[in-house]
Amino acid sequence: MDLQELLTKLESSSDTADTAKQAVFNVADIDVSDEYVDLKSDIHDRLAKIIDLSLLEDIEEDRLRREINKATESILADKTFVSMPLNAMERTRLLKEIEDEVLGLGPLESLMQDSSVSDILVNSYKSVYVERYGKIEKTRVRFKDDAHLMRIIEKIVSAVGRRIDEISPMVDARLEDGSRVNVIIPPLALDGPCLSIRRFSVDPLTLKDLEVLKTITPGLGELLKSIVKARLNILISGGTGSGKTTLLNVMSQFISPAERIVTIEDSAELQLKQDHVVRLETRPPNLEGKGQITQRNLVRNCLRMRPDRIIVGEVRGSEAVDMLQAMNTGHDGSLTTVHANTPVDALMRVETMVNMAGFNLPSDYIKKFISSAIDVVVQAERLVDGSRKIVSLQEITGMEGNVITMQEIFSFEQSGVDKDGVVSGRFRTHGIRPKFFDRFIKMGIPVTDNLFDMD
Repeated sequence: MDLQELLTKLESSSDTADTAKQAVFNVADIDVSDEYVDLKSDIHDRLAKIIDLSLLEDIEEDRLRREINKATESILADKTFVSMPLNAMERTRLLKEIEDEVLGLGPLESLMQDSSVSDILVNSYKSVYVERYGKIEKTRVRFKDDAHLMRIIEKIVSAVGRRIDEISPMVDARLEDGSRVNVIIPPLALDGPCLSIRRFSVDPLTLKDLEVLKTITPGLGELLKSIVKARLNILISGGTGSGKTTLLNVMSQFISPAERIVTIEDSAELQLKQDHVVRLETRPPNLEGKGQITQRNLVRNCLRMRPDRIIVGEVRGSEAVDMLQAMNTGHDGSLTTVHANTPVDALMRVETMVNMAGFNLPSDYIKKFISSAIDVVVQAERLVDGSRKIVSLQEITGMEGNVITMQEIFSFEQSGVDKDGVVSGRFRTHGIRPKFFDRFIKMGIPVTDNLFDMD
């Protein structure tokens, strides 16, 4: 599969009919007038009076769409209803968008059906951006007003049992397809409700896909695969949007189906394909401020669930202590991610998070604890051209004095940016045979002889 074929795969919908609809109804590329937005809102209000929207979930979707279309046509034909002139294409588009208002996420539905969109960023009711292939661009999508945007937000958060109001103005949620949602509303958001959706492919990327996208080389891919099979403890580091979760998903594909895996996340987004997986998700406090279940609570509990591997979507706080303890007490092969710009920064962040647990441990002890728990740090980065690459793979070798020592096995060296804004550079090995190579031999994991030769 070449790069063009992969991009086609990423852009294609699983349903040809949906792809055709998307081509016609991609409102991100169509100007939307205030008159048109008002018309949609008026029709939706009338539909709410005609149809009991609370009963819609009991009707199959195809029939429901037909009934909504029929009711909308009836409203447009009503002589007492004032409508703007519509040609045949505009009328068809209007009917589709009314369906989206009732059944989906309204103006965002066309973006949700566009598989090239990885992030949807709603800054206000009239300002919507998307990210495609690492580049952020503004769309022409808009809502009628803040109330319209809030209606969509409430539909999202209520579906997963969360709430959003002035008392609780921030929330993390997820959609049915696993996409991660973050919402923040006034009084914290000064310009109106803000919504961020981090989308995930229905068809997760594979190691081969990352090679085609030049995120990794075949040699680095072979090493990552072997590291997982050898049950080394792995910390994936990177900034926002650098592909940490994607890489975690790819690496998890090499865990044996015979192993019991427990995943722990704030918002469930991992897409593991093994059968023997237990997925755990945190819970926020209720209206009285009680009932919160944190990642630390879940990590502690999962140790009693007889896991072979523990995967924490991202360590953000004091749960780092329990994660490191798990890595140090027989749960080899555990994986997690952390926000950091370099492998060194990643270890500093983990040390800081251990201190957040309030144990008041000496710094030297914490560093020894970290160095004995984590075997490999993989650094992901989103470059200036929007491409994502594994820029460093380092092995933790131990301690020298009070410093955690590492040796770099693979790296990406950027040499410049061409006239089209594309980053140029090369992956290289440093001629170092890692200490964990002996573990490959003991476990019978085949590795190419010249994999670690210096480039």
